[in-house]
Amino acid sequence: MQKEVWQEEEVAEGEEPKGGQMVKTDEWEAINSASALWTRSKNEITDEQYIEFYKNLSHDFAEPLAWAHNRVEGSTEYTQLLYIPSQAKQDLFTREAKAGIKLYVKRVFIMDEADNLIPNYLRFVQGVVDSADLPLNVSRELLQESRDVKTIREGNARRVLTLIDGLAKSEDEKDQEKFKTFYSEFGSVLKEGLGEDFGNRERILKLLRYATSTNDEITTSFAEYKARMKEGQKAIYYVTADSLTAAKNSPQLELFKKKGIEVLLMADRVDEWAMNFVNEFDGTPLQNVSKGAVDLGDLQDADEKKALEEAAEQFKPVVDRLTTSLKDKTKEVRVTTRLVDSPACLVTSEGELSPQLIRMLKQAGQAVPEIKPTLEINPEHPLVKKLESSAQFDDLANVIFDQAVIAEGGLPEDPAAYVKRINSLLMK
Repeated sequence: MQKEVWQEEEVAEGEEPKGGQMVKTDEWEAINSASALWTRSKNEITDEQYIEFYKNLSHDFAEPLAWAHNRVEGSTEYTQLLYIPSQAKQDLFTREAKAGIKLYVKRVFIMDEADNLIPNYLRFVQGVVDSADLPLNVSRELLQESRDVKTIREGNARRVLTLIDGLAKSEDEKDQEKFKTFYSEFGSVLKEGLGEDFGNRERILKLLRYATSTNDEITTSFAEYKARMKEGQKAIYYVTADSLTAAKNSPQLELFKKKGIEVLLMADRVDEWAMNFVNEFDGTPLQNVSKGAVDLGDLQDADEKKALEEAAEQFKPVVDRLTTSLKDKTKEVRVTTRLVDSPACLVTSEGELSPQLIRMLKQAGQAVPEIKPTLEINPEHPLVKKLESSAQFDDLANVIFDQAVIAEGGLPEDPAAYVKRINSLLMK
């Protein structure tokens, strides 16, 4: 590594220096084998030595969950010693978050925080990469353009995902607990890889876990969900929300619960964004139950479809009036069978931003195009039936719309007007 020497503070002639600092020189100094743990055969290294090295490397007092130590040979030769921490750093979700990979070339230290050596969604990984091919004077700019670095980055990603997969598949209770800890600390970051790493998207999907509408206490994988799909079910259903409570109580789930169809509950802030990059799992399409018209295919019998057509015809005058009354808030109003207990819900079209994602982007200060949702009404609900004869049609229509906004985690555009309308209706 670069030699460090003590440089005294510059002072005027005749004055005593009051201090100084260690500075790096242009000379390079190779580290010794004792401190370069990764240069030794892993058969010679104990777990205690790996753990102690990690603590010195990362300045973390906690032990790592797992590590991988390998020498890679081929067109690009390098040694990797990669650790998965047991807890996330406070800056993990900030723009200032840096990768914890140190780069060496032939045992010579080159740089800290070599973020080109690991994908951004694996930025929690700590470790060392020692290349046999990169030049000693390599810069961050050269790292961005180097084919060797690209090969190393891809190799590191595969190794880390394999390490995590090993914990996930292990039948050992300690490994299972380690995977739960990993997912609790880093699951949200891992999901970013769905939009960043196309080559490893399937690997990442297999590692993701979600609560479901039938069991919100134990998480499940896509593969486990698929194995439990009902006969005739042609899609993996999921719903996104701002919280687990909001997800499991979402009005869009009512029909699915009635029919006993399991739905994945996605409550991470990153879920809505990440799922935009995923269309299927293992050949089975994924469907967001809050987007587009609900279509259960063979799970919905002919009588139900006929009832929907009849209700749509019966409530056409109400739908037309709602469309006019709420023209500034919705792009469409339609009758639905997806609701059982709620009077209405909001849905968006396939490919459009959901209300949750819009709120998240606005909170981040990003410009978001105006997107009007579709209002779906339940023709069997007393409030909707009341619309047919209500003298306060506009007030009731706006209250039903605002309640649908609240049900999916938002707030009425004008809370004061909402309260005023509620009070007016209660007084009648």
